[in-house]
Amino acid sequence: MGAQWKAKHKDLAANARGRLFGKLVKDIMIAARDGADPSANARLRLAVEQARKASMPKDTLDRAIKKGAGLSGEVVHFEHVIYEGFAPHRVPVMVECQTDNVNRAASEMRVLFRKGQLGTSGSVAWDFDHVGLIEAEPATPGADPELAAIEAGAQDFEPAHEEGVTLFITDPTDLDLVGRALPAQGFRLLSSKLGYKPKNPVSAASLTPEQLDEVETFLAALDANEDVQNVFAGLGE
Repeated sequence: MGAQWKAKHKDLAANARGRLFGKLVKDIMIAARDGADPSANARLRLAVEQARKASMPKDTLDRAIKKGAGLSGEVVHFEHVIYEGFAPHRVPVMVECQTDNVNRAASEMRVLFRKGQLGTSGSVAWDFDHVGLIEAEPATPGADPELAAIEAGAQDFEPAHEEGVTLFITDPTDLDLVGRALPAQGFRLLSSKLGYKPKNPVSAASLTPEQLDEVETFLAALDANEDVQNVFAGLGE
């Protein structure tokens, strides 16, 4: 039994690692469209740093950069598609996909949303703010996130899920500007992207443990899909 559990756990870990690498490779390829040199391409530099933190093999990383920049001779085209709907118990969800097959993505979203409700364009988006999201950690002792947010021009800030990390929220047009200003305020960028912040999140405390488990299982299934790049759920504390 112990050997079976270990083998299953190892398979799950490998699958999770594979999904993470898939998303990171896509991030790198999309960022590399603006240039293959990370020192001159801030978005690519962050994507490469995230890949290295995840221990992505160097040849995988280099291959993704070359593919995205069009240096490998292969034509790679991803379409950006947003799906809106509800998880179980009316938790609003925005799903961001980068896909090379829109028909496949649409079909798989319909299947995944059977346990929730797939909406039409605009049916859920009104309940989210489109914002810039920057995760950063202190690079110098005593770095103050509130002061950094003010000085860098962020709209707001809040603790991120990872301990010691701050989420800086910006206007979409200010994402790059704030990202370039934060290092001078003593913060090291970990990730930077456009995303969606819920205006009226459903409180997790209002759900029973069983209901919360249903919501989290639904969100995890979405996140595991190969075309899904980001899942933004209106679920609060």
